[in-house]
Amino acid sequence: MREQSPAVRAKNFEEVACGYHPLEAMRESERCLMCPDQPCVSGCPVGIDIPGFIKKINEKDLRGAYDILTETSLLPAICGRVCPQENQCEGVCTVGESLEPVAIGRLERFVGDAAIQAGWANIPYIQPNHFKVGIVGSGPAGMACAADMAKAGCDVTVFEAFHQPGGVLKYGIPDFRLPNAVIDAEIGNLTKLGVKFECNTLVGRLFTLEQMVSEMGFDTVFVGVGAGYPTMLGIPGDSLNGVLSANELLTRCNLMRAKEFPSFDTPQPIGKRVAVVGAGNTAMDAMRVCLRLGAEKVYCIYRRSRKEAPARAEEVHHAEQEGVEYHWQTHPVAILDDGHGNVRGMRCVRMELGEPDASGRRRPIELPDSEFDFEADLIVYAIGTNANPIMGQTSKIALNKWGYIQTDTGLATSLAGVFAGGDIVTGAATVIEAMGAGRRAAASMKAYLGIRDSARPFDSGGDKLFGIDLRERNFARVRVA
Repeated sequence: MREQSPAVRAKNFEEVACGYHPLEAMRESERCLMCPDQPCVSGCPVGIDIPGFIKKINEKDLRGAYDILTETSLLPAICGRVCPQENQCEGVCTVGESLEPVAIGRLERFVGDAAIQAGWANIPYIQPNHFKVGIVGSGPAGMACAADMAKAGCDVTVFEAFHQPGGVLKYGIPDFRLPNAVIDAEIGNLTKLGVKFECNTLVGRLFTLEQMVSEMGFDTVFVGVGAGYPTMLGIPGDSLNGVLSANELLTRCNLMRAKEFPSFDTPQPIGKRVAVVGAGNTAMDAMRVCLRLGAEKVYCIYRRSRKEAPARAEEVHHAEQEGVEYHWQTHPVAILDDGHGNVRGMRCVRMELGEPDASGRRRPIELPDSEFDFEADLIVYAIGTNANPIMGQTSKIALNKWGYIQTDTGLATSLAGVFAGGDIVTGAATVIEAMGAGRRAAASMKAYLGIRDSARPFDSGGDKLFGIDLRERNFARVRVA
């Protein structure tokens, strides 16, 4: 796929990847073998009919490809950009056994972008019912759940703590990877389904989950608030000026528009030498943002080797092209003070890799007498996130030992009528996995409300009234002559 050159893109926030030209998409679609066993479909967390939509591209029927995609995926233009296809659908592609796998993600993005440009939206006929559904959080899990419940005829309201909907898609991913215009277009399709958004509404402070299912009249509630509570290292100097989390940096830059200061009133001072601790996708985003905000040097500090870095290979490569300097097998042990409460550097140790740990990656072990000082005036932690404790503090919902919401296999929580999914249940995962959780929760919520799910076979055999199974608790219109 065509890209901006590294020298140019490192100075702007425009999207790095330029997308396929129609001829390129056609040529790539021809590489699909249309395998009868379809390993790519089983590798997709939401089970998209991948050969089906690729075949439509090959037939030059982009609207047909979009129709197939949106049967299971609400956000094709988003997922095509940010999902780790190399570990999911493309990772099991049969073509990839001998050649480069089919670029499924890029083809999905191509169709999603074509739909946005043409203004396509698949809005089915919806027969309203009397059920009222509340969604807490407007990230990918919440949006997927809201879409399915709206299509089932429910009155759906999404509550978002920030001033714009989108969740981690808006605050956590920079424009050069996922433009805000794409997110807004996909959210616009939700509003066409009748979904309402209430922003600047922090559930747990303005009202609780228990209040939602009692005095506020919601028949069922889905919690998809993500896991955006940052992890800090807990080493000396953590509280100095110039130490912040990647979440704070990215939220200020993306959602609060610090990148356009002073046109927007959100300052974000960037040091000349920035060290980002971590090597996941969030760390790559933070480093590349700092370059674009004017940092002279940006360093990646990671305690394992490049092979163990959890970020997508494409992101590591892009950051390296743009000038990020990697320091592998290096671990901070203290942040150094300049004598005035500001950062002047950090003290690090060298690491070597031992036996694999529970994650499957080799455990880093500190090398003796390897301590050294590293000069930097801004330290950014990108070492993972935790569940925000507000839900557990303000309701009686059951949490596991890590503070995430505890659910059963149907994603029901300990509170009757309340379901949860996404990162707040599993910890940090991918956009498509969160969407899959939102859809699974919606199926359970429909069963809880007694709404017939047309996508699932119904085991009849119970008592019927006018030919309708009483367990469906639904209704049919009867016209009297």
